[in-house]
Amino acid sequence: MQTASDDSLRTARDREIAPWPHAELDVAALRRAGHRPFPFRQFVLKVHSRCNLDCTYCVIYQGEDARWRGRPARVAPGVMRQTALRIAEHAAVHGLSEVRIDLHGGEPLLSGAEPALAYVAAVRAALPAEVTLRATVQSNGTLITDRTLDRLADANIRVGLSLDGGTAHLNRRRVDKAGRPSWPAAERAARLLADRPEIYAGILCAIDVRSDPAEVYESLAELRPPRLDLLLPHANWSSPPPGLPARAPGARTAVPTPYGDWLATAFDLWWDGAPDGSQPRVRLFTEVVGLLLGVPSTTESVGLSPTCAVVVHTDGSVEQIDSLNLAYDRATATGLDVFGHRFDEALDHPGIAARQLGMEGLADDCRACPVGRVCGGGNYGHRFSLGSGFRHPSVYCADLERLVRHAAARLSAVMPRN
Repeated sequence: MQTASDDSLRTARDREIAPWPHAELDVAALRRAGHRPFPFRQFVLKVHSRCNLDCTYCVIYQGEDARWRGRPARVAPGVMRQTALRIAEHAAVHGLSEVRIDLHGGEPLLSGAEPALAYVAAVRAALPAEVTLRATVQSNGTLITDRTLDRLADANIRVGLSLDGGTAHLNRRRVDKAGRPSWPAAERAARLLADRPEIYAGILCAIDVRSDPAEVYESLAELRPPRLDLLLPHANWSSPPPGLPARAPGARTAVPTPYGDWLATAFDLWWDGAPDGSQPRVRLFTEVVGLLLGVPSTTESVGLSPTCAVVVHTDGSVEQIDSLNLAYDRATATGLDVFGHRFDEALDHPGIAARQLGMEGLADDCRACPVGRVCGGGNYGHRFSLGSGFRHPSVYCADLERLVRHAAARLSAVMPRN
């Protein structure tokens, strides 16, 4: 159990490591000036804190924060019930008509489907009938069977997969604890879900810039996901991604754009489409095109939309999203939990408040950038630099500009001349 002393030490360390936002953002002053928080609409609920895979790039198990070792392996019924009550309370206070819960891990199906089903049932029981609940399990696919999908479908729970591509070679980084490939079981799950489009949520794919973008995109499209999320690997200025040199925050002189080039190639494959129109909806690309047309974003990865997501771990602790794990130890911590705190209290945490500021929360370079409103500074975790914090452009700044300008050129070519 975290003590008040532990919380004070954590806060002091946050201020030293990441002055923005922990020392420099005055949330109380923001509220006095009339800046109201946006309520949470997405709740990432940790069903299991362990995983049966040992992916080489995992931000949870390969990141800076090892607190997962001390958390309960499986969420207890009491945590489920209290979390459900807090979600219902938050929905009532803010008049929400819809709530989204994403069941994560580790691997959320590590103990079978029952914990996920019980968690969803608890939230449904707590929410008023007029509030729509949308639930998704995000799985590595290795434990999915027809029976599992039957049970999840009966509970109206959709299923998303995490893959690195649609072949064994592309998934070489996704191995179990003994180093054995996960692909045979994951491929089986993908085939089963392709035949059940009513519960197939889509595929999350972390980009490996060494892989051929055409092979990745086309092999994943063959698995018939309704949606495909192509994710930049979690990295920052202090831990740069493979293929990009270490450099000072914001430095752009003669910076290569391997990730932007990769994404531009994939964008063309998606934009030109399959002859039968069967290509998946690629979230990053649809968001960028929408933003270029003036449509607000629905994701925090690009655009200026405020974060509306929060995480609840198996012990009931309330934290920020996992992508911050690469920044520093306990970067996701808020010092809050569902037993002693309302979700509204998390809205006033500096890390969450900073990600609801839109253009005001960006670095000067981003505010002055002609594509700043489209890329939105990129993923918040990708802006971090040790000793100064998160008020920098993304470590993928040049790559994001490459993608945005490429998408703008393709869009411009089909727009009316006037």
